[in-house]
Amino acid sequence: MIAGFKKSMQRCNGVDIALHRAGKGKPLLLLHGYPQNHMCWERVAPILAENHDVIIPDLRGYGDSSAPANDSNNTTYSKRTMAQDMADLLNALEIPCTDVLGHDRGARVSYRLALDHPERVEKLGIIEIVPTGDFWANWNADLAMAAYHWTFLAQPTPMPERLIGADPEGYIDWTLKQWTLRHMLDTFSPKALESYRAQARDPARIHAMCSDYRAGATFDRTLDLQDKANGKRITSPIRFLYGANGFPAKSGNATELWRDWAEDVEASVCESGHFVMEENHQAVLDAFVPFFDNGSL
Repeated sequence: MIAGFKKSMQRCNGVDIALHRAGKGKPLLLLHGYPQNHMCWERVAPILAENHDVIIPDLRGYGDSSAPANDSNNTTYSKRTMAQDMADLLNALEIPCTDVLGHDRGARVSYRLALDHPERVEKLGIIEIVPTGDFWANWNADLAMAAYHWTFLAQPTPMPERLIGADPEGYIDWTLKQWTLRHMLDTFSPKALESYRAQARDPARIHAMCSDYRAGATFDRTLDLQDKANGKRITSPIRFLYGANGFPAKSGNATELWRDWAEDVEASVCESGHFVMEENHQAVLDAFVPFFDNGSL
């Protein structure tokens, strides 16, 4: 649990979504990435909750939310389906519109929510990604080596599940260390680290996380390409933050990739690896507190 937050469950889009909530004010939805869960926000969420009604779900397949089996078309863990989970969650909480801040896979759910349900997203915060279709299109040898998991996890079941399942904690620890700037597990609090390890010990959640990337390689990528070809745009203002040593930094001009999708984009880079909220939480607060409190910087 994040200090000061209360946990509940909501039935949304056919799955149970674990929800952590605290604070008062304008709603702010925080969406985590891989291989994490709500605990990745523990260093910034209490501060954001001083002026916002902060809502932190575990995405389907992660944390304590439902982890259904994937389908043959990779839609179960598509970002469109996950965005519908979030739209249904807002309905259940009687919230018509919210600001959204997402990291990694959660950022992919966030921008899909803004594309599919533009009336639900006022301001959009993005941490440490470029759009899925653009990320695939910008692959080169260096990026492929750094982001090997995009192809490994997307392989047909059960191959990656079996390999990860042979030593799930070892795999998670290696992944977390490799993606931090210092390559150290002490980047993460003991509570957070144990929560990441615990979900990896569950075969259903290993399958869910692999299926998340199967969707990214197929359904999500195709949908992005279709939307881009049709000129579909994000109408919400975007604040984009990425680490100098993270994945967008290896993806070409990351800011311009976002400007292909939206008119109003402000961006900055900070000293960090991939896990910015835990490696450099002050940079997250500096970027997003003014944005969500007062508008674009």
